[in-house]
Amino acid sequence: MVIILRIAVRVPPPPLVLRYPLRHNPPMYPVAEELCQVAGDLFFWQAYDPKVKADLFSTVLLTSSGILIVDPIPLAEAALNELVRTAPVVGIVVTSFNHIRVSQEFSTRFSAPLFAHRDSLPEEKVSFTALADGDRICDVLKVVELAGAAPGEIALHFPPNDGTLIVGDALINFEPLGFSLLPRKYCLDEKEMRRSLRKLLPYKSQRILFAHGIPVLSGATARLHRLLDVDLRGNHS
Repeated sequence: MVIILRIAVRVPPPPLVLRYPLRHNPPMYPVAEELCQVAGDLFFWQAYDPKVKADLFSTVLLTSSGILIVDPIPLAEAALNELVRTAPVVGIVVTSFNHIRVSQEFSTRFSAPLFAHRDSLPEEKVSFTALADGDRICDVLKVVELAGAAPGEIALHFPPNDGTLIVGDALINFEPLGFSLLPRKYCLDEKEMRRSLRKLLPYKSQRILFAHGIPVLSGATARLHRLLDVDLRGNHS
């Protein structure tokens, strides 16, 4: 069952960006069947991808401007249509080079701007608004650059309802690793990533949503503190 919260919206003017053709041969991704509600303004969908042997997660934020979609994979047409019937899609956000997924296709379908760090789309000839540390998307979603993880890695902080962090690859939450850091072999610079993750601690959050892993739905800031403190002690021992 798809649960939708209806909101009043205002549509902001589109950003001034260059426009390029869409990818001709985008990679294939699994299709998620359901849209799951985490909070009144927060949703996700997921599907297992046998190519990477992991679940892929996408996040939806309902803002006063409209719908923001983060790291989208395909969603069943009925669920997607029900979602976008409530409000306009005002942005598609990519959290790293590894999470282009179907962001370009969604951006074109919904005539919505695409937001990403410039290192996430270095060779993609597509329109997008380049993000940097400290930027805000639709005046509500704060960008935190996480150097050392994947190229173009960012996290996002969404303040409403006691706060939510949305992360790409730098943090994961699936078995057998549980809530943990991105393994060293996938990092550009593991030590730099650890330092960068501490930038998230001032952003008080009840929840963390991941590109790979089950959401943390309570006490997220405290859990992140414990994870990073244990990691720090382990690297100093």
